[in-house]
Order: sequence, then C-alpha cells, then structure tokens
Amino acid sequence: MNALSDRSRDIGPFVEKEGDDLLVCRCEEITKGEIRKAVHDGMWTITEIRRYLRAGMGLCQGQTCSKLVKGIVARELGISPAELEPATSRAPMRPIEMRVFAEESKEDHDEN
Repeated sequence: MNALSDRSRDIGPFVEKEGDDLLVCRCEEITKGEIRKAVHDGMWTITEIRRYLRAGMGLCQGQTCSKLVKGIVARELGISPAELEPATSRAPMRPIEMRVFAEESKEDHDEN
C-alpha cells in the first residue's frame, strides 16, 4: 500500500511555519500556508488541492506553480514528489455572458 492510499495515516497537526505567507500560485493568490493547511485538512493529491484551493487553475494553468505545489504537498506528507500524480491539464476557460453570443449572432445575421 502506498502512502497516498493509506488515509488513516496521521501526518500530525497543522503548525504554522515561517514562510507560510509566501505566494505560491500568483493567478489564484494561494499561499504556501494555505497549501500546507489543505494537506492537513485531508487533501493529499494534486487534483484535490486544485479543487479545494484552485491552485494551478488560473490563467497560467499551473505553468508557474505546479512544481512548487507538488513539492509542498510531498514535504507535508513525507513522500517523494514523484509519488504524486500530476493534475490533468486543461485549456483555460473564462465565463462568457450570453449577450456576447447574441451580439455575434446578430453580426452574422446582418452580414447575410
């Protein structure tokens, strides 16, 4: 059984450390302390961290912070970063208001 599948394993309480205020994910403004706390709250995989904190889900899609996040999670769990599966990369998405589609449709209609 690997370390990640043994959720009964006690990793100890969260204790604040110097440097916890360091910004790790600039896009989503996530700090090192928030990542460490999330691990102690039970988020042991990169996918769980992304869903819980949105770290790596900003405009850069983790290009800047993914290795840092992985290293922080691995240190808190006492494992090698190689044991953590990378999160699935996806194309960046932004919400679009329906009026934008309506305006495009109107422009297409006016051209015909």
